[in-house]
Amino acid sequence: MPPPFILLERPAISGCPIAAAEPAITRTQLDAFFDLMATRRLHAVFQPILDMHNGEYFAFEGLIRGPEDSPLHSPDVLFHLARESGLTCEFEHLCRDIVLTDYARLDLPGKLFINASIPCLNDPGFRDHGDLPLLEKLGLKPGRVIIEITENHLVSDFSVLHDILAEYRSRGYDLAMDDLGEGFSNLRMWSEVRPEFVKIDRHFITGIADDPLKFQLVRAMHEIAETCGAQLIAEGIETEAEFATVRDLGIRFAQGYLIARPQADPDGAPLPRIGQLLSNARLIVFPRQGAGNAAGVPIRQLLRAIEPVSPELENDAVYDRFEREHKLLSLPVVAEGKPLGIIQRFDMVDRFARPFRRELFGKKPCHTFMQSGPLIVEHTDSVQDVARRVSSSEQPTLADCFIIVRDGHYLGIGSNRELMSLITDLQIRSARYANPLTQLPGNVPIFDHIERLLASQKPFVACYADIDHFKPYNDVYGFRRGDDVIQMLAQVLTGIIEPHDDFLGHIGGDDFMLLFQRADWESQCQRALVVFDQRIEQLVDSAHWQAKGFSAENRSGEQVFHPLPSLSLGCLPVSPGMCHSHHEVSAAVSAAKHQAKKTTGSSLFVERRRLAN
Repeated sequence: MPPPFILLERPAISGCPIAAAEPAITRTQLDAFFDLMATRRLHAVFQPILDMHNGEYFAFEGLIRGPEDSPLHSPDVLFHLARESGLTCEFEHLCRDIVLTDYARLDLPGKLFINASIPCLNDPGFRDHGDLPLLEKLGLKPGRVIIEITENHLVSDFSVLHDILAEYRSRGYDLAMDDLGEGFSNLRMWSEVRPEFVKIDRHFITGIADDPLKFQLVRAMHEIAETCGAQLIAEGIETEAEFATVRDLGIRFAQGYLIARPQADPDGAPLPRIGQLLSNARLIVFPRQGAGNAAGVPIRQLLRAIEPVSPELENDAVYDRFEREHKLLSLPVVAEGKPLGIIQRFDMVDRFARPFRRELFGKKPCHTFMQSGPLIVEHTDSVQDVARRVSSSEQPTLADCFIIVRDGHYLGIGSNRELMSLITDLQIRSARYANPLTQLPGNVPIFDHIERLLASQKPFVACYADIDHFKPYNDVYGFRRGDDVIQMLAQVLTGIIEPHDDFLGHIGGDDFMLLFQRADWESQCQRALVVFDQRIEQLVDSAHWQAKGFSAENRSGEQVFHPLPSLSLGCLPVSPGMCHSHHEVSAAVSAAKHQAKKTTGSSLFVERRRLAN
C-alpha cells in the first residue's frame, strides 16, 4: 500500500562526479544479502554524542554493520542492496531490532539515536505499534529513543508527514534531523518537522577552524536553532581546532572520531583527554571573514532598470523623454535585447542647442547621436573589476554610466559616480575589518575578540606594538620604504603567535595589537624585539646603520639626529574580572606602551600593577 503522501527519490545530478551512480549488483550479492537477513548476521556499533556543557555522553547513535572481513560489512553496501531488492523497510526494522537489543544489553547511559527513513516510519506494518513491544520487552522507555530522520526522499505533502510524526511524538519519542546543509530541501524539512535535534553535516565541520565561510554558515545554523528551540549536534569532529571552534560557538552537542569512533562495546564515559579539551582555558581565534571587500560585491548592486530605446527611434522622441524625466542622464540603445550604445542628456541638449540642428536631425534615428562601444559588464562582475575597467578605459568621451547585462542581454545601467562612491565606502568599511597594507584584522575584529575574551572569563595578555622614530624614517626614506618597515613588523609579530590561540591585529599605521593566550608570551615578545632589530638593518642605508641614526628636520625646520627605528611593546596581563570592556583594556595597554617608549631602543614594558587592583 503506497504512503498517502508523495515521496520522490532524490535525483542524481547529471554529469556531477559527486553524484556518481551506485554500482550494479549481482545475483550472488543479493543471495548473500538475503541469507544475512535470514540469519541476522548483523551487529550494532555505537558512537557517542558528547554534551559539551557537562562533559558527559548525552547519547549514542546506533549504527549497523555486516560481518567483519566481508563485502557486506559496509552499511552503504547493505542499504544499497536493501533498496535494490525492495526490502528497505524490512531491513530497517531488522536493524532497529538489533540496535535496540544491543543497546539494552550493554546498558549504555543516556539516550539512543536510531536512524529511520520517512517511508519506513509510514509503513503500516510498523506505524501501528513501531518498536513499542520490543522496548517494553527490553525494559526501555520510548523517551530514551530519538528517531533520527534520514533525508533520502523529497516530501511533497507535509500535512500528512506532520500526522505521522505526531503519532511518534505522542508515544514519547523525540525527533532528530540528519545532515543539515547536505540536501536542497532540509531547511524546509527543518521548518516543517521542527525536530528537537538537528545534526550539522560533517562537510561544514571539517576545516571550520580555518574556513570563514563554513564558520559563518554554522554560526547562522546555531542562531536559527536557538530561535526555534532545537539543539544542534556537530558531526564529523576530527581535530582539536574543530572541537574548540564548535565549543566556543556555543553548540552543545558534538560527535566525531576525535571524541570516539563507533564501537561494538563503547566506553560509557569520555576519555580524560576530552575533559582536558573542554576545560582548556584558551579561547580559539575564530576564522576571519573580511567585510566590505569590493572583490566580493557584484555590480548588480548598482543596477538601475532604465527602459531602453530602439536605435530607430527618432531623436525628437529621445529629446522629449529627457524633457519629461529630469533626473535621467543617459539612455541605453538596445536592439533585440543586445545593447548597442548610450545617448547622454548633455550631449543631446548640446547638439539641439545649435542653430537648425533640431530641424535637421530631429526626425533622424537616434543611433546617429549614440555613443557606440559602451562599457558592458555582466551582472555578476565584481564592483572592483568594473572600477578597474572604468579607470583604465582609454575612451576619451567615456559615458557617465555603463550597461549591465545577463548573458549578453540588457538588464539596466550603472552610474560611474555611484560606482566610485561605493568603492570608497567599501574601502573605508574594509579598513575597519582588515588593514589594506598587511591584510591583518582591523579595529572591529580586535575589539570583538577582546570582548569575547572578557566574556569567557579567561586570562589573556594584551600587547600593544609600536615603532619608535617611525615618522622621521618616513620623512627620510619615503612612504614606500615606511610601508616596508610596517610589513616587516607584521611578519615578525606573526612569527610569535599561535594562530588558533593568539590574535594579531593591525590598528593602523605602525600600531599593532596582540592578544596572547600562550604561556610563553613574554619570551616570545623578547624574541620579537631581537628579530625586529636584526631586520631593520636591511631597511636602512649602511651609513645610517653605522651612525645608528640619521638627521631629519623636526617640526621647527631644524636638523635633528634621530635614532634608528626600534620596537616598543607594552603588555597588560588581564585576569578575569579585571576589565569590563575593550575600552578599558585598550586604555591600559596603551599606557603600558607609552611606558615602553620611555626606554631607549627596542624594549618591553609589562604593566603588572593592575593585577593587584
